Amino acid sequence: MSAAALRLQRRKKPRTHRSACWGTRPEDHISKLTPVNRRWLPLNALRAFDAVGQRLSFTAGAQALHVSQSAVSRHIISLEEILGRKLFDRSGPRLVLTAAGEALLPEMIASFDRIEKTINAISDNAPQSRPIRIHIPPSFLHQIALPLIRDFHAEHPDIRIDISSSHVTGLPTTETDMAIVFDLPHIDDRVTDFLWMVRVAPVCAPATAARHAGKPLAAFLADNSLLHVKLDDKPRGLLWGIYARQCRIALEVDRGLAFDTALLAVSSAMAGDGVALADIDMFAADIAHGRLVMPYNSVIEDGFGYYLKLRSEDLSDPDISLFRSWLIARFISLQDNLLRV
Repeated sequence: MSAAALRLQRRKKPRTHRSACWGTRPEDHISKLTPVNRRWLPLNALRAFDAVGQRLSFTAGAQALHVSQSAVSRHIISLEEILGRKLFDRSGPRLVLTAAGEALLPEMIASFDRIEKTINAISDNAPQSRPIRIHIPPSFLHQIALPLIRDFHAEHPDIRIDISSSHVTGLPTTETDMAIVFDLPHIDDRVTDFLWMVRVAPVCAPATAARHAGKPLAAFLADNSLLHVKLDDKPRGLLWGIYARQCRIALEVDRGLAFDTALLAVSSAMAGDGVALADIDMFAADIAHGRLVMPYNSVIEDGFGYYLKLRSEDLSDPDISLFRSWLIARFISLQDNLLRV
C-alpha cells in the first residue's frame, strides 16, 4: 500500500482518543458491577423513576415530564439494569413497586424535594415557601386535629398547610413533610412524637343501650352486632379481640360490619346498627350530648395511639419546626385537660 493510500485510510478511521461519554446518557457507562458515583449518576433515569413511581403509571409519569412514554420506559429499564433489580412489577393489571422500588422511591422524592427547595431558596427569583404537607387519618382530623390547625393558621397566617387524609394505618404512601399516624409504638428512622393516647370502650345509640339494660357486658356484646374499624394487613376482629382479652370475656369477634374509619363506625352505632369500639376521648362531645352512650364503664388502653412523624432533616425548615413544636404543645395541653376530667 502506498504512503498516500495509507494516510487516506487513517483519516477515515474514527477518532477514539476522546471520551465516549459526551452526548450520551450517563447510565450507558455504568456497569452494574461497579458502584455508582456522582460522575455517572443517572439523573434522567432517576427522574423518570420518581415520576412513574409516584403515579404508578408510565403514561402519567411521561406526561408529568413532558416526554414520550417510550423514553420513560427506556430510562426505567436502564436504571433496573444498573441496579440488577426490578423496580416495578408489571405482571398484573396495575403497576406495583417491588421491594427495591419501595426502598428507592421515598429517598428519590426526599432528595429531589431538598434540591428543589435549596435551589429556590438561593435563586434570585425564589418563590414563596411551599406549603407544609401533612397527612392525618380522617377521624382524627375531623374530631381532633382540624380545630387545632385552624388555631395555628390564625396565629401564623403566612405559613401555608396542605392537608391530605386517608384511612391508612401507619405512614401513608404519598410523600408528605409530616404525618400523624395511627399505630402501635415502634422505632423507625423518623423523628416520632407521641400525641394522643387511645382509650376505648363499647358505644352505641341510646335506644340500643335501653333495650339491653341490665345485661352483663359479655351478654350485651353477644346480643348486638359488632362494628369494626379496618386496619391495614390486620384481622378485622383485632381490636375487639384485644378488648375481650383485657376484659376477660368470651366474644365472637369476627361478626358484624367493618368500616374504613372510626367516624363511620361510630356513625353506624349512633344510627342503631350495633356497638362500636370507640376512642371515648375522641368522641367525648357525642357522649356528653347524649348522641352516643357508653353503657359500661369498662375502658381500656389497647396499645394504639397517634404519633407525629417526620424526617430529621426537615427539622431544619423553620416552618416545619415551628408547626411541630406548636402541635406537640397543644396536644400536651389537651391530654392534661382530659386527665383532669
